[in-house]
Amino acid sequence: MTVLLLLGLSLAILYPISYSGGELNKERGHFFRQLIFVIIGLVVFFVFAFSDYRNWSGVSTYLFLAGLLGLFLVLIFGKTIRGTSGWLSLGLFNLQPVEPFKLIIVVALARYFSLNAKGIGSWKHILTSFIPVFISLMLVLKQPDLGSAVVILGIWLGILLIGGAKKSHLLVLLVSVAIIFLAGWSFFLKGYQKERIEILLHPSSDPLGAGYNVIQSTVAVGSGGFWGKGLGHGSQSQLNFLPEKHTDFIFAVLSEELGLGGALFVLALMAILMLRLFSIAQSSRDNFGRFLVSGFIMIIFIQSVINIGMNIGLVPVAGIPLPLVSYGGSSLVTMLAALGISESVFRKSRKGID
Repeated sequence: MTVLLLLGLSLAILYPISYSGGELNKERGHFFRQLIFVIIGLVVFFVFAFSDYRNWSGVSTYLFLAGLLGLFLVLIFGKTIRGTSGWLSLGLFNLQPVEPFKLIIVVALARYFSLNAKGIGSWKHILTSFIPVFISLMLVLKQPDLGSAVVILGIWLGILLIGGAKKSHLLVLLVSVAIIFLAGWSFFLKGYQKERIEILLHPSSDPLGAGYNVIQSTVAVGSGGFWGKGLGHGSQSQLNFLPEKHTDFIFAVLSEELGLGGALFVLALMAILMLRLFSIAQSSRDNFGRFLVSGFIMIIFIQSVINIGMNIGLVPVAGIPLPLVSYGGSSLVTMLAALGISESVFRKSRKGID
């Protein structure tokens, strides 16, 4: 029910965006495409839910190699959108390989840590598990897609934490990550990425340029009041002041049209969903299932924090979708696939693994 409510909210918000004066706006006809993605995603959910999640362990290596191939191909043949070459054109739709790769890296890490559960806290397994993560990060940063790189890194750290890695080891890793990010300012970050971080601190320094998105988003969030202006009546979104309102800034549209009450409702649904997944992870009868679901929790948590944070001006704009709410087939279908696998873990745990 929680998932259906989030999907319903997504469609309800996208519907007014896709219409202007009662006629379908062909340039922004996201509603019908998202409806198709929802149907496909729900089919995928049920297929995965009624399959055996343990089968993913045996094919994790092949999945990982296929995922790396997708990340590599997008660097050569990728379609550039908003400065990122992260999409492969497949005719009727665009595929964003990094989205299914987030699921794939969870499967790969879950298999590795389930096979080495007793030694998960040792430096040997920490460093060994980081090798595929490092390769993935290099390919994702090459696009460049800093937001997705943060999600992948967060998945790895989250599974280590849930798996019982020593706190001292995690502290060393966090300090190392901080040093790498500081070094990245000089050697890795692109000019526009640095600009996004600088604008986060001083958005008014370039109100019509780099700071425009952040300013318009915070205005939209603040103007909604408690009850909002009503679906389809948000001035920032309907008058096109708010950019990327169907993807990156859909939370701002939601806050303007449904108000603080609607925003809190979405946050509550996300929290309920993650608590449900946490319960499934805890009740799993094997480590593979526990690590799988834990990784999916990390995806939802990190992406929600980043997306909502950039909508309210607390996090640099990173192009990360709000799970189950933002427009986009790659993200939506992948997330429903992850939830389907989680449901499979629950079903097997409830019946007892044979």
